[in-house]
Amino acid sequence: MRRILLPTVLLIAVFSLAVGAAVKLLVASFDRDGPLFWETSVIIRRGAGVATIADDLARAGVIAKPWVFRLGVRFLAGGKPLRAGEYAFAPGISARETVSLLQGGKTVIRKLTVAEGLTSQKILTLLNRTEGLRGLVLAVPLEGSLMPETYHFSFGDSRQQIIERMKAAMTRILGELWENRVSNLPLASSAEALVLASIVEKETAKPDERARIAGVFINRLKKKMRLQSDPTVVYGLTEGASSLGRSLSHADLKRPTPYNTYIIDGLPPTPIVNPGQASIMAVLRPLETDAFYFVADGDGGHAFAKTLAEHNRNVARWRKIEKRKLQGQN
Repeated sequence: MRRILLPTVLLIAVFSLAVGAAVKLLVASFDRDGPLFWETSVIIRRGAGVATIADDLARAGVIAKPWVFRLGVRFLAGGKPLRAGEYAFAPGISARETVSLLQGGKTVIRKLTVAEGLTSQKILTLLNRTEGLRGLVLAVPLEGSLMPETYHFSFGDSRQQIIERMKAAMTRILGELWENRVSNLPLASSAEALVLASIVEKETAKPDERARIAGVFINRLKKKMRLQSDPTVVYGLTEGASSLGRSLSHADLKRPTPYNTYIIDGLPPTPIVNPGQASIMAVLRPLETDAFYFVADGDGGHAFAKTLAEHNRNVARWRKIEKRKLQGQN
């Protein structure tokens, strides 16, 4: 009997030692610094199994041995699932740290910056061309319904979700600013304020001019004067789908469209672009001014005037500047 038990005991002992050594080797390999020399991003696809993920990470140079990763996930990682997404892996990251990162779901955060003054069609084109998002958006949102700002997202988020976030941001910000508007504005609703803000947005690229230009338009609305804004004429000709590609002509100013503020009274029916928060604020808290007119001053800004005679002199000065520029180009 002893002759039978002794080899069995020895076999068990040898096996236990071998298992222990294998476990130590696995743990050491799992915790050892990885081969990565510089930060690398890898996309873990939805539905990918542990073996596929291990192979993808090995090809990217994040881990050295896929089998260590697979066994580590199974026996040393607590049973938590690995989450899909785009991950940034630091130089030298170990297999254990890699698994922990994938289990935590701390994905790479991308960003999309939407500039003020873009039409909804242009924003939609920008969004549909942005990599890392899924699902094309085909329906053009209402003009003025999208808030221009920087939006953060993770790989695999949907484009429609970004659109909904833009709409929610515009609704929230417009509502807050409307509630804090100054009194006696010739605007019946926040929707009208948004229309005027879109015009201000296109009239100037200088932040310090917005409130003053808004003040001019407010003055004109109070006096029942037509706004006579060139950007509204352009929008009426292009419907926001493209740029005009040329200067406005006298014929353009006489062409009847619902947006030609040289012909229509008051505001056009919709915004002409998606204005930013600063332009909305400028309209709802405009600068008090006695000016009723403005024209480009040739230096990136505008010359303002109280009377038509003064304005005509500013226009004549601007035309001379334009003429000199054209002569310099020829």
